[in-house]
This record gives sequence, structure tokens and C-alpha cells, in this order.
Amino acid sequence: MNVLYDALIAPCAGREGGFLLRPDGSVLLGYAEFAEAVGRHANALVSLGLEPGDRVAMQLEKSPEMLALIGGCIAAGLVFLPLNTGYPAAELEYFVENSGARLFLCDPADREALAALEQFARVESLGPGGAGSFATLAEGCTPGFVPVERGPDDLAAFLYTSGTTGRSKGAMISHRNLLSNARVLVEYWQFTGDDVLLHALPIFHTHGLFVATNVALLAGARMIWLPKFEVEAVLEALPKATSMMGVPTFYTRLLEEARFGREVAGHMRLFISGSAPMLEETHRQFEARTGQRILERYGMTETNMLTSNPYEGERVAGTVGLPLPGVELKVCDGDGRALPDGEVGMIEVRGENVFGGYWQMPEKTAAELRPDGWFITGDMGVIDARGYVSIVGRGKDLIISGGYNIYPKEVEAVIDDCPGVLESAVVGAPHGDFGESPVAVIVAEPGAELDLGAVQAALGEKLARFKHPRHFDLVEALPRNTMGKVQKAALRERYREVFA
Repeated sequence: MNVLYDALIAPCAGREGGFLLRPDGSVLLGYAEFAEAVGRHANALVSLGLEPGDRVAMQLEKSPEMLALIGGCIAAGLVFLPLNTGYPAAELEYFVENSGARLFLCDPADREALAALEQFARVESLGPGGAGSFATLAEGCTPGFVPVERGPDDLAAFLYTSGTTGRSKGAMISHRNLLSNARVLVEYWQFTGDDVLLHALPIFHTHGLFVATNVALLAGARMIWLPKFEVEAVLEALPKATSMMGVPTFYTRLLEEARFGREVAGHMRLFISGSAPMLEETHRQFEARTGQRILERYGMTETNMLTSNPYEGERVAGTVGLPLPGVELKVCDGDGRALPDGEVGMIEVRGENVFGGYWQMPEKTAAELRPDGWFITGDMGVIDARGYVSIVGRGKDLIISGGYNIYPKEVEAVIDDCPGVLESAVVGAPHGDFGESPVAVIVAEPGAELDLGAVQAALGEKLARFKHPRHFDLVEALPRNTMGKVQKAALRERYREVFA
């Protein structure tokens, strides 16, 4: 038995037709071809002396070859570490050394620049179209491979967290974690072999790899495979798709296009958004333009997906829906005691999807993963009377001003509703009298003349005085990471002396 291989990859050999499609609908890679490519990559990995449990780190541009490499790691019982393509060499050194990876794979163009990593691991290159030394090795291997035994609790992957407060942590993710979550999502979102998923996400991240790709593999669905999100390619592909997963930025960029509407998207079965909060206004505009209501969900590196708005039933803008089947979720006080519905607290979760701990960080694991299996997410949230969960911010984003707690999302929601505001971010900055005080960073709608007086008046009408920002700044754009999340740590650093 090899849990993930048996469920996700082995069935591919018996499926006909395309697995990965181009935007025009033609076949880029067939299901049977994918299964054979996985076998070749597994044989190539074993030929380098890698043994079950060894770690394989990779920083690669999205490609079918990268997907086959990950499948090869699963087949050979190896633990794979997909790394953000934006990491510079200095950060890569930490990930490779910390994980104890024996092999690091990069794109051929980066091989020379990353030669210093050879002090930690063997370095090989793998590029699209069969480019690179490892690609040549894999191409020369046979496709037949007997998968290594791997049980539910054996490790499948490490994913490193963003590391906004200190060194990044390697979340240890098992076969059970991934397969249990994929099974729930296939059923909850009603994916079948008739689906064509438009895939424009990166595959170094939970969203693009463990949600989108695993769901498609388990359901026997096809994917339109885009190297990255480009509006023109998405507009070409949408008429041939049935579903799409994306981050909020995907949807706001589509709404900027006059050609995007019911003719292009009206036939779609499902649009899903995650990885960052979506503005309620985006929900409203999208539904008015397309007749489709986006399904928003919530997950984490350490847990995969935790909640989702229902496929059938009310999808409530501003919430991330209900706990998924098999996921226990509660909102707690500082001592881990569950709070009544309607009260804000720390979200804790438990289930088969929850990771096993942080690699070589027992103190961090003990601080965030309780002995009874409850994981302290770090997200502040509230559950309404219907059971819908809303995220009000990260615990570290909580602003304590003059002894009062201020939840940034509450302030942001008022600002975002003001005429002329595209979006906002509220962060705390050190303040001599209050300890810290809110700063509002605002992006205006294109061409809008933003009236800050009107924004302040709206805050005065809807929020207590202690919640009002004491400094406002208009900017062209908020800093975001590759998955579209606003980088509040960068904003806190930018404005840390604004009240000095």
C-alpha cells in the first residue's frame, strides 16, 4: 500500500484522454502519459540513491514535469518540499539545510546561480520540455515502477510557512492529511470526471497543489493548465472549463475586463476563492456581472482546507462558510475554552487534515498543537448563529490601544464601504500614549477622488472612537505575497515610527 499513490496516481494509468489541457482545449498531457512520467521520475530518483523518507527540495516554475516529479516522490516514498519561486538563494539555503534534503532541483537557468546549495544537497536541474540534467536522466528511465509502501501516517511533504516572525517553520504533512482532505473536497464541491478545472495557481502552495491538483486527480477531472494567471489566457480558457479556483486578485482582474461576463462565464459550475480574504464588494460585482456567486473557503498550510461556503445553500459574502465534514472548529479564549457564538476569539481546529507538527521545532509544535490534537491557528474569528465562520484577522494583527482590543478587519470593513475606496489595510503602530494605535492604509478606486473626511465621518458613525485610525495614508497598492495576501508585517514595519 502507498496511500497517496494508490488513490491519486495509480488510477491515471487506466484513464483515457487528456489530464492537462491547453487554453484552447487541446491535450498537453494525457492521463496515461502522466502515470508513465511519474514512473520515470520515480526510477530516476531511486537511481540517485534516494531512500524512503529522504527529502527532495525543489524550486521550479510550474510545469507538467514538476507535477510528474512530485508524483515520482510519492511513488518512491520520498518527502517533497516545493518552494516558492520568489525565494532568493539566501533563503533557499535555510530551507535545504533545515530540511536535510538530499536532492535540490531547480530550473536550468538557475543552476549556476544556486551552485552554493551543493554544500547541503545534490543539485540537479529540471526544466519544461525535457530540459536539464535530471530531465535527461528521467527520460532515459523505464516507466514501470513498483511504489514503495507508505501508510497513512508516513510523511508526504514539508511546506514551509511564510516566516513573518522569525525563521520559517516546516509543516510536516502526512498521506492521511492530504488524502482525507481531498476526499472531503471532492464530495463537498461535487467534482466528477466530467469537470474541467481551470488551473492558473502556482503548485508550490497548498491551494494549487493539495487542493486543486489533488481534487482533480481524485475525481478523474481534467485541468486546463496555465503556467500563471494571465487575463487573456483565462478568457480564452473559460468557455472550455466547468470550474476555477483562484485568489481574490484573479477575480478583481477579470472584473476589470469589459469582455468578462455571462457569455464567458455563465456556463461555469463553480468559482472558488481562497488564500486571502475577498471583499464583499467583489462578491457583489462578480454576481451582478456573471450571475455566478463565488464560493469562498478557508484553509492553512498546516491543515489544508477547514471551512467552505456550501455548494448547495447560501454562500455568505464576508464569511468563509461552515466547518467541512470531519473538521472540528471552535472559537476560544486565551486558555482554549470555547466561546459562545457571536464572540471573537482564537480559532482552533482538529481533524485528520491537521498536520503532525513542525520539523525539528518541538517547542513551536507544543505551543501551537495541543496534546489532544487541537491546532491553534493564529486566526481570530467569530461563529454566527447559523454556524458560518468569519475571520477577523490574525492574532498577531490584533491592535491593543489604551487597553482596548481593536480587530483590524472591523475597521477595514467600514473603510472599504466608503465611496471611492478600492481596499484598505489597518495595522497597529507604536504610540507613546496608547501603546499602539491604528494606521489606515487605503487604495482608491482608479480615477476616484477620495474624500478622507467622508471616510472619517463613516468611522465616526459606525465605530467607537478608540477604534478610529489616528493616521491615514493613500497608496497606489498594498504589498502582497504571491498568493495575494496583504503583507501586514511589511506595513507595520513601514509605519512603525509614524507616531514617534
